[in-house]
Amino acid sequence: MLNITLEVNGISYKMVIEPNWTLLKVIRDVLKLKGTKCGCATGDCGACKVLVDGAAVNSCTILARNAASKKITTIEGLSQGDKLHPIQQAFVDTGAIQCGFCTPGMIITAKALLDRNPNPGEAEIRAALDNNLCRCTGYVKIVRAIQLAAARLRGENLPSWLPEGAKDGQVAGQHPGPAGAPAGQQQAGPPEPPHGAPAGLRQVGKPAPLKDAVAKATGRLAYVGDMELPHMLHGKILFSPVPHARIKSIDTSAAAALPGVRAVVTYQNSPRVAYNSALRFAGHNIPRDEYIFDDTVRFVGDRVAAVAADDEETAARALKLIKVEYEELPAVFDPEEALQPGAPAVHPGGNLVATIKAEAGDVEQAMAAADFIFTDRITTPRVTHAALELHACLADYSNGKLTVWSANQNIFATRLILAEVLGLPLNKVRVIKPPVGGAFGGKLEAVLEPVAALLAMKTGRPVRMELSRREVMVSTRTRYAAVFYLKTGVKKDGTIVAQDIRVVMDKGAYATSALNVPSAMNDKAFKLYRIPNLRITSLPVYTNNPIGGAMRGYGSPQLMAAREIHLDRIARALGSDPVDFRRQNLVRPGDINPRFNKTLGNCRPLDCLEEGAARFDWAGKKARPQGTGRYRRGIGVAAGNHGTGVFGVHVDLTTIALKMNEDGSCTLFTGNQDIGQGSNTMLSLIVAEVLGIRPDQIEVVEADTELTSWDVGTYASRVTWVGGNAAKKAAEKVRQQLLEEGARLLSERVEELDLDGGYVFSRGNPAKRVSLGEIVIAAQQGPDQREIKAYESYHSVFGPGSYAVVFAEVEVDTETGAVKVLQLVAAHDIGRAINPLMVEGQIEGGIQMGLGYALSEELKVDPASGKVLNPSLKKYRLFKAAAMPEIEVILVEKGEEHGPFGAKSIGEAATVAVAPAVVNAVADALGMDFNDLPVTPEKILAALGK
Repeated sequence: MLNITLEVNGISYKMVIEPNWTLLKVIRDVLKLKGTKCGCATGDCGACKVLVDGAAVNSCTILARNAASKKITTIEGLSQGDKLHPIQQAFVDTGAIQCGFCTPGMIITAKALLDRNPNPGEAEIRAALDNNLCRCTGYVKIVRAIQLAAARLRGENLPSWLPEGAKDGQVAGQHPGPAGAPAGQQQAGPPEPPHGAPAGLRQVGKPAPLKDAVAKATGRLAYVGDMELPHMLHGKILFSPVPHARIKSIDTSAAAALPGVRAVVTYQNSPRVAYNSALRFAGHNIPRDEYIFDDTVRFVGDRVAAVAADDEETAARALKLIKVEYEELPAVFDPEEALQPGAPAVHPGGNLVATIKAEAGDVEQAMAAADFIFTDRITTPRVTHAALELHACLADYSNGKLTVWSANQNIFATRLILAEVLGLPLNKVRVIKPPVGGAFGGKLEAVLEPVAALLAMKTGRPVRMELSRREVMVSTRTRYAAVFYLKTGVKKDGTIVAQDIRVVMDKGAYATSALNVPSAMNDKAFKLYRIPNLRITSLPVYTNNPIGGAMRGYGSPQLMAAREIHLDRIARALGSDPVDFRRQNLVRPGDINPRFNKTLGNCRPLDCLEEGAARFDWAGKKARPQGTGRYRRGIGVAAGNHGTGVFGVHVDLTTIALKMNEDGSCTLFTGNQDIGQGSNTMLSLIVAEVLGIRPDQIEVVEADTELTSWDVGTYASRVTWVGGNAAKKAAEKVRQQLLEEGARLLSERVEELDLDGGYVFSRGNPAKRVSLGEIVIAAQQGPDQREIKAYESYHSVFGPGSYAVVFAEVEVDTETGAVKVLQLVAAHDIGRAINPLMVEGQIEGGIQMGLGYALSEELKVDPASGKVLNPSLKKYRLFKAAAMPEIEVILVEKGEEHGPFGAKSIGEAATVAVAPAVVNAVADALGMDFNDLPVTPEKILAALGK
């Protein structure tokens, strides 16, 4: 043990530490400064950055004892009370914050940079961020935030792109006066609409930072890994080192005897109840092939045992004392090989989980009548979500009730799984979603929760579990790897008449979402092009690989990548311009989905194509020479679509409760889960629009199975569509009650009144008014003695698509195989942007994910051992700030009739068309085809014969 003194945020702390403790551990666990985050513990993500003598360093890689003589500043040391540092304020104002997990590290890096150089160029800013990863934002708004902070600190004119209101450090009512201000301080009549907002709207369409942006910028927001309960234990899991084996014996006696160990669980003392971690509904007919622990392991990273101990170090030591003898079994790692007769069976009954088919028209007859038939085999890779927050949950069991705090996207399904597996009634299981540091589908399924809950029940004490970065990448979920066989029939004039797609999907070791993701992917195939005769057959297949699950796009990125690359080749073979070919075949507003004979709604991919081509200067770039030297330039285009909600796949219902408070503010209760995408802010803007109040006057209580109504989960880009419509319905119901009570107080007819600025007022005489707070109190104390509230559900009976067309320009170095993406234009049909700031941020973040899918990201599995070869952020190649291209986002806002204020979704559509646009640009540059994503330098050099 060592006695040291650390100076942190200007305060000296004397403490006793272990010699091997890192500065990160001391800051978080000893000083309880939780704003400094841990996303990897290996110095690869930058979430743990602090200032040490003015330099931004990764606190996970420096020993605390080596910092004893230095001045340390954490994110908590930058702000003073409620006064934000200019860098923090700039991150809020520009929308540079989404999930917020990377934000403290980004701000610390920016502080070190601007102290060193008050006027850095964009290239220097991006270079400074090289060791800071972000999976949400695409870095665009982070760079802008640093530019804005630098300008403010220099006292110079502010950039023209700054959102309205941010010139004063305030955007969209983030720092307005108090709610319920007395008469004269609130506006009686309708205010002028904000700059850039749609005509007639006050809040909808106005850029707004997230409601919790300040808490994220200051490090005050607590994620699951930051939470502690009295007498809390720490849980750790022992994972399988082999891909397929029966457990012949397991000896936990030494681990259980280790001082500080409170429980050890294996298949021998855990419930033998089969479940499916992607379960949505009670009784839903999906394969249940998982157990908390089983006597058979099916991939490297499968669960074998778990311990709960007084501290993490003891838990880790206990795992090493567990003795397991494995009887290894044959394994299969290729999904196509897994379908062959005699292949090792991952589960009894064969490796084909299901055959999922969707079709329209007569494909065979149309193929026979086609002038040309084109075929392709294209593969897409297994990738990891790379959310910066590690998977974590905290479980507590007392008085017969289980409470779980989980970084989760689907709390009601998780509650159902826990109740079924642990034999508890639903009213004795409560699941709460704290803030989530990124998810992208990776936190949709119950992975840690059953283990933590079991340990809490065994010990009678709270148990917190947090996976390491390696464990997240190996043992949770991945995007499905897939093999596509495409066959397309085309007329001489370029009209697509038929298409047949067969997809072999690598499910990995357990079924989980084996029915959901392929079904959703199949559904998207019918919504982008006018193909009257179309069949898609998806084959999810068991292998001894990491488990495939939900990831942003839910099958759409795989389908769109394969099909758009295939269609580009068809266009070239026909001598057609790729833009012209798509122009000829894309769907139009009011077109009918041939599978369901239902309208596609106000679908606008053609608008995206035309606006994007013009902004990108497709015609001009196409006329330029590509070059014949070392560096070759190429351009590419791709279209994509995604759904708005889950209509057509399963039920899509949510409920919003809205309650007025006595000062005219209100509280909104929703089962929708904000995972950094800004749904709480979006719902607040909708309610504020209807009620004529400020967004900051709306408090959101979200995602608690005991306090909020049932919801399907935050996935499938459904929250704006379903949650937004429910919020609008509830707000309209409350609005009507306010007008009726106001009419009684003002002795006016309801038809003669309006509501805005916190008042109900007479249209003919705006000075005749009554505040919303007075109305609420009058209703409580009036003749009916009622509370002004609403409880409204919305059940989607129509699922229009969200559409995108992406244009990319690349430069390929034929000596190294390196691809530099120079420019990317993304045009998106979103109906209407409820919050343009977050819509742009979602698209920019989706672009970063799509670029990686095209060029660099792949979770590689050794075909001999089944081990993941690159389970770290150092070896897994995410796009960093310096590699991001020039990005331009175009919002096509033509409205959607049934959407809230005309809005459609954006979260997943943001990424689906990016990868094929980039791959098509690489193919254009080199004049050759690439069938296997990602298109890495190694593959390019091999194609060039180098």
